[in-house]
Amino acid sequence: MEVISILNLWNNVWPYLVAILLFLILIIIHEFGHFIAAKLMGVRVNEFAVGFGPKLFSVKGKETNYAFNLIPFGGYCAMEGEDQNSTDERAFCNKKPWRRFIIVVMGATFNLILGLIIVAVILAPTKVFTSTTVATFEENAISQSTGLMVDDEILKVEGRRIYTFYDLGYAFTNIPDGKIDITVLRDGKEKELKDVTFKTEEESGISYLTLDFKVYGIKRTASTFIEQTFKTAVSYCAVIWRSLIDLIGGKYGLSAVSGPVGVTVAIADAARQNLRNLLPLMALITINLGLFNLLPIPALDGGRLLFILIEMIMRKPVPQKWESLVHAVGFAILIGVMLLIAAKDIFTLIF
Repeated sequence: MEVISILNLWNNVWPYLVAILLFLILIIIHEFGHFIAAKLMGVRVNEFAVGFGPKLFSVKGKETNYAFNLIPFGGYCAMEGEDQNSTDERAFCNKKPWRRFIIVVMGATFNLILGLIIVAVILAPTKVFTSTTVATFEENAISQSTGLMVDDEILKVEGRRIYTFYDLGYAFTNIPDGKIDITVLRDGKEKELKDVTFKTEEESGISYLTLDFKVYGIKRTASTFIEQTFKTAVSYCAVIWRSLIDLIGGKYGLSAVSGPVGVTVAIADAARQNLRNLLPLMALITINLGLFNLLPIPALDGGRLLFILIEMIMRKPVPQKWESLVHAVGFAILIGVMLLIAAKDIFTLIF
């Protein structure tokens, strides 16, 4: 009986351990981007830490302390002179703006590179890629009767560029009346189709257009593999960016947003079904992490990049006390928002 209880406990726990491990990988990749760039740019790194909160253990290197902290949803690469003035010639604050820019941007860059690599791994077994060109219609297809034709290559949906078939999944969500404007390439010319209509279905409060057509396949070659890898990665970026815009614009409510708690649950659910399901989710999360960190929000990498750009333009830095104040306020607001989202995720799980 005890063995069965232990096995049941393990079956419930291991997917969450996998989720935490994936978070740690993404965090380490991000912070390692800052770390390796700092070393290359001649900046002293005082501490490289994974996680926040109380320190579990640490190892002292030649000049850097490597630490592992209790809360695994974050990390930092603490550089000399990063948030205050320092007389050390190897301090972050004493380096030229372009060097500091490279150091700050490399965290997000490493996340985006990892996303591209994961996408390549996902597509590696694929023999035929999916295009965005209509091949056949279902019988009595509504979209065909409202303007779409065989051999139409879908270029845009509601004015937004379509890179791969993956884009259509997001572009065809939350269209209340089932009517949508589509730009296609027909006979070598772009043609805009108004009010192309599809059947709709709803799931978890979100409506989806039901595709009533199939598309052509793209035969795998070395060139199409490289092209589809980059296009798919761009599709991930586009969907993340557009979802942020739609969230701000009110197309989706707070219920559509997930924080570390909600994402952990999603990763655990995917792990239970099939470990291979983790790859697309991991690619989406690491690209999301990279793009989100580049937003010009105080306390994020993008906020720091904004101050460096202002320094490059004005030929003098913003006073350290003002920059520190902005980042501190931004960090407090960011933590508040994350706690709000976490509370929402926990409430959803319980009720």
